[in-house]
Amino acid sequence: MAGVGVKLNRIFEKKSIAADMLGFVYSVVITVAPMILIIANILLIGWALDFNQESYLTRELFSCTILYTFIFSLLVVSPFNAVLSKYMQDAIYAERYEDILPCYYIGLLMTMVLGCLLGIPFCLWEHIVGGVEVYYVFTGFCAYISMILVFYSMVYLSICKDYEKISIFFFLGMAVAFVLALFLRYRRGWDIAYSMLFSLTIGFLTIGILEFAAVKRYFSRNSSRFLPVLKYFVKWWPLVVTNFCYILGLYIHNFVFWTSDARMVIVNSFVCNQPYDMATCLAMFTNISATVIFITHVEMHFHEKYKLYSEAVIGGKKSDIESAKRRMFRQLGNELMNLMRVQFIISVVIYLLCIVILPQFGFAGSVMQIYPCLAAGYFILFLMYAAILFLYYYNDMAGAVMTTMSFCGVTLLCSIFSMRLPEIWYGLGVVLGSFTGWTVAYMRLRWVERHLDTHVFCQGMLLKQERAPKPSGLVYRLQTGETKKRSI
Repeated sequence: MAGVGVKLNRIFEKKSIAADMLGFVYSVVITVAPMILIIANILLIGWALDFNQESYLTRELFSCTILYTFIFSLLVVSPFNAVLSKYMQDAIYAERYEDILPCYYIGLLMTMVLGCLLGIPFCLWEHIVGGVEVYYVFTGFCAYISMILVFYSMVYLSICKDYEKISIFFFLGMAVAFVLALFLRYRRGWDIAYSMLFSLTIGFLTIGILEFAAVKRYFSRNSSRFLPVLKYFVKWWPLVVTNFCYILGLYIHNFVFWTSDARMVIVNSFVCNQPYDMATCLAMFTNISATVIFITHVEMHFHEKYKLYSEAVIGGKKSDIESAKRRMFRQLGNELMNLMRVQFIISVVIYLLCIVILPQFGFAGSVMQIYPCLAAGYFILFLMYAAILFLYYYNDMAGAVMTTMSFCGVTLLCSIFSMRLPEIWYGLGVVLGSFTGWTVAYMRLRWVERHLDTHVFCQGMLLKQERAPKPSGLVYRLQTGETKKRSI
């Protein structure tokens, strides 16, 4: 993300209100705009097609299909994208651009295989046991596969720093979905729910195809070297664990509450807990601005100090290195505290607005009882994620693994416990899990600060290590006189 910081510095250095607004808009575009576009488009299509006139079962079936599409496509992509992005970054640094397409193809194959292994049995169950029509099930499966392609390809475009193009692709895809939904409903006479599902599937597929074409345009050469990509999964397995545990931790508390007495089962296939899931969505959007703040302030300022420290390590004196290190970690601490202060103010304001405004739109009862605790949990969660990214800066894979595993594990156990408490404490699992993860990440950052010199100067190897037959131990052989005569 350092490229983002450089571009934002160029925007903010003009020091004007217009520049500040432009920088904020740019930050929104490269972070949360795709998510906002999809949600806004679903609401807009529902309003244009009068989705509320559909039966309750039809509406819940559509909602659960979209919910499962997003959650499980993210979970399928999460074990692979961190390692593949690492391989891609190393290939770009070494100027081995011809190795990018093999990385893309092998990763796409593994992702799709895993996605089908999870999705096909569920779709068969949905049709055979749930009695859902084949065409509806197949369309939902295509939406799921299309979202896997979208999330997977976003990794490669993000590495290329083409965030604006990602947002443009999402805008085009959602525009196609909106127009197609109107055409299918009012020109072809399709029912409302299926018109929405089919059009969104085509929109997702459009986004995925555009992203695939962009990747092919960036990297046209193909070295067909697939084995080095697979070796990266062995070497960088902590990235697999870290990313998967983080994404799983985002939803594992929902899975726990899907087993509670308040759960809803749709067509004997989909399981959800409407009040808890809605409260989770509200809590996430209450704190989503932390992502924007992190991009606009934390990385933009911290990267400069990190760069100065790296330059001091390469050619500076010991005193220069120590001074640069102190400034770098001081900046890190300041930015984490600033992120906490600014996000706290924003979260409190949004929380108060939600408490006052949302009950007028039907959001009341259990949803508003559960929401406050979850909002506090997601506030800590996004701070924890910022700390994880700083651990990535220092290549502290052990710290990242410990952080996400403790976050996921504590969230699971405490959610099981909080399920037995009054509704107002349902989000306690997220609060305790996020706080545990944040504590571990902070302690690891302090550990990295104390041991950074060892990490930088004592982790390299003078001799390249490889597996090969052991060479002979013979160094020198003294020739006898007779041997010398024969040699003459």
